Amino acid sequence: MPLVRIDLVTGRSPEEVRSIADAIHTAIVDQYGIPERDRFQIITEHPAQQIIAEDAGLGFERTDGVVLVQVFTQRGRSDEAKQALYAAVHDRLGAVGVASEDVFIGYVENGPQDWSFGFGRAQYVTGELDVPSAD
Repeated sequence: MPLVRIDLVTGRSPEEVRSIADAIHTAIVDQYGIPERDRFQIITEHPAQQIIAEDAGLGFERTDGVVLVQVFTQRGRSDEAKQALYAAVHDRLGAVGVASEDVFIGYVENGPQDWSFGFGRAQYVTGELDVPSAD
């Protein structure tokens, strides 16, 4: 159920972009146990000058290969579960050629009332969908 935004610099092939999206989704499925088809991703490519991603004072340089990932999901997962997700996303992206320093993840939580999957209704609130557990 997470909504995932993926921002990257223009220049990768369609296959590379899909590999990045697939890697992120696989990490989420593996770590959070969501269904395979529970996939909502927005992929946006930007000219290099439109992404500024520095090191937050950690002392390393990013490249034009930076991948910024925003995960919007329901609150309730433990810090340990989030850390495991970050590591899994990092590892899966590394497997498709994204350097460690180029993986940036932002995590945003909200509640069941904050989601509508269509038809102008909040399906978790109406009971059309079960609220996922935060395992």
